[in-house]
Amino acid sequence: MKNNKNKISIVFIGTSDFGIPSLNALIKGELFDIIGVITQPDKKAGRGQILAPPPIKIAAIKNNIPIWQPAKISNFPACHRLCLRQMAGRFQISKIDLIVLVAYAQIIPKKMLNIPKYGIINIHPSLLPKYRGAACVQAAIKNGDKETGVTIMKLNDGLDTGPILFQNKIKIDNSDTAGILFDKLAKISSEILIPTLKGYINGYIKPRVQDNTKASYVGILKRNDGLINWHQPADVVERFIRAMTPWPSAFSKINNKILKISEVEHQPLKINKYKTGELFLDNNQLAVQCGEDALAIKKLQLSGKKEMLAEEFIRGHKNFIGKILG
Repeated sequence: MKNNKNKISIVFIGTSDFGIPSLNALIKGELFDIIGVITQPDKKAGRGQILAPPPIKIAAIKNNIPIWQPAKISNFPACHRLCLRQMAGRFQISKIDLIVLVAYAQIIPKKMLNIPKYGIINIHPSLLPKYRGAACVQAAIKNGDKETGVTIMKLNDGLDTGPILFQNKIKIDNSDTAGILFDKLAKISSEILIPTLKGYINGYIKPRVQDNTKASYVGILKRNDGLINWHQPADVVERFIRAMTPWPSAFSKINNKILKISEVEHQPLKINKYKTGELFLDNNQLAVQCGEDALAIKKLQLSGKKEMLAEEFIRGHKNFIGKILG
């Protein structure tokens, strides 16, 4: 492993913030040369529907890395190898040694798998084979897991079924939202990526096959998946709210309006005298009755309004006390 000409040439494929620490680690690594980034097309965002670039594109631009944004990477022509050569020309190289894939949100065509010399290496934010699929960070919180982690694996033609190169575990804290846990896992990914790649390329890290009998799958979350079921026990609802934060966000309905619940007290209230879903005051603290026990609400947002602390919300919406969240 090599001067600039002889470095391991890498194409990085990714879209979200989750991949930025790993991309930065590769850029700083002395043994690797990032010759291009593949990411999703720019998309309209916000109230003004202004075209916005994906986070990985912004990071690539800052580092003067060539970018390619196919609408569908699966639409490569049948001669994938030729197409990759053309793409390589765009990136001013004639060879791709390795592809690193992190949170791209498109399925990689099978014909791409063996084009790079060392294949495609994927960073997945769960301890595979548990939680294959998209919403694995949310699933770990929602299901009350005590730990989760990152898996670095070699991509194959299945959904997160490739052989494992390395895994690293972390504890899930009682205050972790999906957003916080994503950030922790992104940092860990960047810390283990370089030594894992070195070990794999040099041959002293051998891919190990996953145990498919222990596999579970989680699908892509949609906005309506954040609807809170208040008939569940308070501890289950509390985990659900953290799992849905920041997206798709946990919400309920009141007076035909959407009410987002962004933070509740971790410890349930041992109160079971109100109707399920009913808003009430407990020592001047806004709370809601669950199927078992209750939860004190800390932050919430009524549609069309800004997010606010529960105390501020109560002052402006006293008529909501006694209402049933649906």
